Amino acid sequence: MKRTLTALLTTAVFAVVVMLAPNTKQGTTSLPIVHAQSGCSVATLTGNYGVRWQGFDILKGTAHEVPWAGVGVLTFDGAGTVSFSWTQSLDGKISTGLSGAGNYSVNSDCTGSVSFTSGDAAEETANVVIVGGGQEVLSVSTLNTQTIMLDAKKQ
Repeated sequence: MKRTLTALLTTAVFAVVVMLAPNTKQGTTSLPIVHAQSGCSVATLTGNYGVRWQGFDILKGTAHEVPWAGVGVLTFDGAGTVSFSWTQSLDGKISTGLSGAGNYSVNSDCTGSVSFTSGDAAEETANVVIVGGGQEVLSVSTLNTQTIMLDAKKQ
């Protein structure tokens, strides 16, 4: 066991040394460049994103929790305005042609929030995290009547 561990450790150290060895192909001695993520802003989100979600919602005026799922398209303008069109299944009832609009904000750490102010989505709010440089947005509803996870991917 001790020999195996020593051999694995030696191999790992050797691999690191090879990766960091000077580049002598063109007579240079530069080390590999590592790029850090530069952060996010509202401009990180632009264009159309295919969306799907599932979870539960408490119907207005009741204490009855029902399943809720849907698909649609979120459109971000890169300046803080978002629109949404979708189809949903709420407690087994299918609704199509739904839409809404609102605003979004993005922090430099690639987190943010969305708040819909008009249409069928009015009063919906969520917190988001942007991944892949804006290629995907993960979200959770911030309403206390919902348990909804949403995933949006750039089209």
